[in-house]
Amino acid sequence: MSWGEDETRRGRSMTSYQRSVPIVRTVEDLRRHMQPWRAQALRTALVPTMGALHAGHVALVGGGLRRAERIVVTIFINPTQFGPNEDFAHYPRDEHADARKLAEAGAHLIFAPAAGEIYPAGFCTTVKVAGPAKAGLEDRFRPHFFDGVATVVSKLFIQAWCDYALFGEKDYQQLKVVTRMASDLDIATKIIAVPTVREPDGLAMSSRNAYLSHQDRERAPLLYNCLNEAAAAIRSGTAPAKAAAAARRKLTGAGFKVDYVAARNAGTLAELREPGDPIRLLAAAWLAGTRLIDNVGV
Repeated sequence: MSWGEDETRRGRSMTSYQRSVPIVRTVEDLRRHMQPWRAQALRTALVPTMGALHAGHVALVGGGLRRAERIVVTIFINPTQFGPNEDFAHYPRDEHADARKLAEAGAHLIFAPAAGEIYPAGFCTTVKVAGPAKAGLEDRFRPHFFDGVATVVSKLFIQAWCDYALFGEKDYQQLKVVTRMASDLDIATKIIAVPTVREPDGLAMSSRNAYLSHQDRERAPLLYNCLNEAAAAIRSGTAPAKAAAAARRKLTGAGFKVDYVAARNAGTLAELREPGDPIRLLAAAWLAGTRLIDNVGV
């Protein structure tokens, strides 16, 4: 009898799609499923997601497969990282489509818990983060966000205890926050950064791109274009602050509502202090009701 047949007969919450990729709903089942992998000394990689998967998520799975024999993908829309006026209730959800994509990508297990599994009654612990989480970028506009991310990611790391965890560079500040947190808390899981996956016109892939109207979708790649122009200007000798200001003006003139365009230390996200600091340009801007973020290296 296979593990899946045994668990189904015992009433465990588990479903399979295509390549018999199991979906488990509880931490107990997650650990039970992973136990034979550990017994065989197989390397494991974790890909945390909120579902609504696209080619960027598939690239994370691919990055995991280059390092590990087993891939665990989590699908959990984390309520603690959404503010009261944000889109938690309307965030895109399609578990069946996500499972098909993950089967095709080569994932081995999907962990899709309910909120009560992650935050059971009486839950009262939060991971507080500083450093890159207090850089005056995303945290300035979403002050609740990174504590919510750090709390759920630390729980996922402990629940799965994988060798690797894959995060996309599109959410660059999040990547730096998670990397710092894992280091500070001596979490053995190694964080792997995966380059941003883009549409043919340069727009960074994001689940929220589905919110864009046809007209706004045509304008959206300007965010990436402006960042590239600013990066080229900096490489040609323009002061980083001046190049970032020019990008802000161009985006505003094109109808974007700009939250920030900033040149920061690529490692710490601190303000630039030395001429030799590695530079990352980061931006967030609204098109109508859709908030876009992006970043490029210099």
